[in-house]
Amino acid sequence: MATLRIHGGVPLKGHIHPSANKNAVLPTLCSTLLTRETVTLHRVPDITDVRKILSFFRDLGSDVDADFETGVVKLRHGPNLNPTNAALPSAMRSSVMLVPGLMHRFGRAVLQDDSKGCTLGLREIDPHIETFEAFGAAISVTEEGVVITAPKVFKPANLWLDYASVTTTENFLMCAAMTAGNSTLTNAACEPHVQEFCRFLSSLGARIEGTGASSLKVHGGKDLSGGEITFEDDFHEVATFLAMSAITGGEIRVRNSEPDQFGLIDRAFAKFGVKITHEGGWSTASLDGPLAVKPSFTPHMTPKIEAAPWPYMPADLLPIFLALGVRADGEMLFWNKVYEGALGWTTELGKFGAPVLTCDPHRVVVFGGKALAAAEVESPYIIRAAIALLMVAASIPGLSVIRNADPIRRAHPAFAENLRSLGADVSWDDEPEVVKTPRLVSV
Repeated sequence: MATLRIHGGVPLKGHIHPSANKNAVLPTLCSTLLTRETVTLHRVPDITDVRKILSFFRDLGSDVDADFETGVVKLRHGPNLNPTNAALPSAMRSSVMLVPGLMHRFGRAVLQDDSKGCTLGLREIDPHIETFEAFGAAISVTEEGVVITAPKVFKPANLWLDYASVTTTENFLMCAAMTAGNSTLTNAACEPHVQEFCRFLSSLGARIEGTGASSLKVHGGKDLSGGEITFEDDFHEVATFLAMSAITGGEIRVRNSEPDQFGLIDRAFAKFGVKITHEGGWSTASLDGPLAVKPSFTPHMTPKIEAAPWPYMPADLLPIFLALGVRADGEMLFWNKVYEGALGWTTELGKFGAPVLTCDPHRVVVFGGKALAAAEVESPYIIRAAIALLMVAASIPGLSVIRNADPIRRAHPAFAENLRSLGADVSWDDEPEVVKTPRLVSV
């Protein structure tokens, strides 16, 4: 696990072109197994999870042409694939989304214990197993792991999820697309990346009704064609750099192709006195004075930010607002309604001198605006928790060290390089000596 070092206290300024959303890219990559024709993907980020999936495809015998300089990946999964030497990618939750394609190609797939992602709490595979069973798959537990065996003929499914799981929704869509007949999913996830995935499957010939809603109907059984997609800007990364601008007192402009996704996100920024402006395809954050929590009109209530499945505030973004809360004058309650224990890392904020009160596994109260000092902290294996710790460090003069910061590389390519382009003095401990002079990013 790599370490990030940052000399903070410098206002960050410049322009950022965000990468594509890994949560749209990864299911799209997995779904390409459903067609034997060529699929071309544009703006594919150079992140560890993408490289693991492409390596898996190469082991299968697929044609893989990946150019990370241009972000173009071309894939063709021909008729002569061989799964013998291909083990599912380890240490990434997205491995479970390869199951529909493997059942379609080879009639079976095996899930092992190391198919996991961020340590956000219990990430059970039960909803996925129930989904595969609903389409007629047989499940058994062997020394290999959990074996999912495809039926001779997939049957249409009508499923009502316990909760709106993104990856379960995407697995349902893939299974339904290769199943003749009509399948319906109730309580489907509807995050922007799920909508983007629906549009991609539709471009290959899948018939999906209800994109963007909590009920999806798929008319399946048609062979999928090849196709092409250019991924949208990652709203997580857009919000992250806007928060970086606010917490350092900087002036960062972030390209944003989908400002309509920011209604609730903008309101969360406003709770700290940060005004977000979207104009001409770019977004900026501005402050009229120091960061400060906006008081509640209900005197006895602590202002709060709640995270839950879309269209709530995304749980993945809660850590960056928690970082703002550390620096903002006032108290704020943060409530993660999705993952239990996902806020346990906030004890690390105490090393900077930030008072954080843990209420229970889902809620913490931050008492912001206190004097802080540079520190050495330990990140959990959670992407935006690592980023939140880096944000706080970037706002404090002096050298801070973020250990185990490697999860950032799972979602954000060239993250340190982007920060350096904005004037940050930041480096990984496993990269060559870097030039600290900021580079300009063209608009």
